[in-house]
Amino acid sequence: MTITDAMPTVLVVDDEVRSQDAMRRTLDEDFTVLTASDAEEARGWLERHEVSVILCDQRMPVLTGVEFLKEVRERWPDTVRIVISGYTDSEDIIAGINDAGIYQYILKPWIPDHLLSTVRNAVEAQTLQRDTNRLHLELRTSTPVLRQRAAAKLARARSVFDFDRIERAPGSPLDAVCEMAARVARYDLSLLVLGESGSGKELLARAVHYGSPRASGAFVVENCAAIPDSLLESELFGHKRGAFTGAYDDHPGLFQRAHGGTVFLDEIGETSPAFQVRLLRVLQEGEVRPVGGARSVPVDVRVIAATHRDLAQRVHEGLFREDLYYRIAGVSITVPPLRERAGDIAPIAKRLASEVSIELGRPGASLSDEALACLMAYPWPGNIREMRNEIARALALSDDDCVGAQSFSPRVLHGQAGLATDGQMAGHTALPRTGTLNERLDAIEAVLLRETLLRHRWNKTRAATELGLSRVGLRSKMARFGLEG
Repeated sequence: MTITDAMPTVLVVDDEVRSQDAMRRTLDEDFTVLTASDAEEARGWLERHEVSVILCDQRMPVLTGVEFLKEVRERWPDTVRIVISGYTDSEDIIAGINDAGIYQYILKPWIPDHLLSTVRNAVEAQTLQRDTNRLHLELRTSTPVLRQRAAAKLARARSVFDFDRIERAPGSPLDAVCEMAARVARYDLSLLVLGESGSGKELLARAVHYGSPRASGAFVVENCAAIPDSLLESELFGHKRGAFTGAYDDHPGLFQRAHGGTVFLDEIGETSPAFQVRLLRVLQEGEVRPVGGARSVPVDVRVIAATHRDLAQRVHEGLFREDLYYRIAGVSITVPPLRERAGDIAPIAKRLASEVSIELGRPGASLSDEALACLMAYPWPGNIREMRNEIARALALSDDDCVGAQSFSPRVLHGQAGLATDGQMAGHTALPRTGTLNERLDAIEAVLLRETLLRHRWNKTRAATELGLSRVGLRSKMARFGLEG
């Protein structure tokens, strides 16, 4: 296994291979994921590599998860420790949570988005702690050095998350979106970002944060749909020691950790009415009361909320509080889905191919013109997230440095033609919904012909054989439908 320095490393310790694979699939887009089946194998990884986060199952051979994490705390104290368990193990975990220094424990069956969000927050917490320790040391020794490094770090972050770095084509619909967001960023207004899942709402929110006067503060993220209300309140607002079973220490919430910065609440439309009341009070009063606390703590944060729901419609249906809606929607911005900005597909695909090729250890791999044409013809219901997965799959399955369309999954090859993978119509706009029977049959014939040619890299002999045509017959149909190759 090749370990790269580009991404933080997460070690998954679980004696069930299926659980390892499930966690790897959830995390491997954002992290380098190592796996171990027992404590001994995990020690080997920890001795050879710098591990940011360790995810450990409670029930393992020889040592329990908590017992092993106690050892990790002593030998590798900088590694963030997370334990995963079923409800039947909770008492054992609670009893040892303080000794093992466990950052958080996750109950089975875990939710992929919650697992990913927890690990992201753990890595960010580790980074912030390291930065804080280093800055405190620099403060004691050399204030000018501290200021210089802090300024350099902020400048790097602003360049990475600048609005101009949001990939798009000239004249893209995103131009107006980014221009409006850049204007809003200058002012301390609440912002609601609307758009489908995977369309880039979090990226836009980060650009707003780093384009604002709060850029030097923290940017923290929580997916409100990934965890139940009770845990969400503790995660956002914190809890006091003794507030509930297992609360052995005070725990500052994300609002306190983001003091002076920005809190990004993703999928806020999924929250319950009870939680909405609590959040509204926090936004109105500018202070949080930790779970089990007697006093409120002042917080100075900017809230950026996002959802794929029609929040105004949910207000009308009584599923979302109207007063909270107007509190978070000081300004609303909608990120259009990828299918409505087809011109952005090619530059985004090239950027993703460059990033993914480095992550897979194949720097320099690219997409052919026919591959780009295929991607541009697909409607991308999963938006950029789906495209990234598709490109990663194609790069992994292709031995060529220039990846062709034949490496894409059947749904993308057929999807460009508006056909589902089972051969039934998927209702994509590439197929006409009006016209005579012959006109519709011609449309289906054209897209099937193009898909077959793409899959065979425009080898006319192979395409003709599969379709039961002669080369002359194939050429005649290609000329009829305007297909060149």
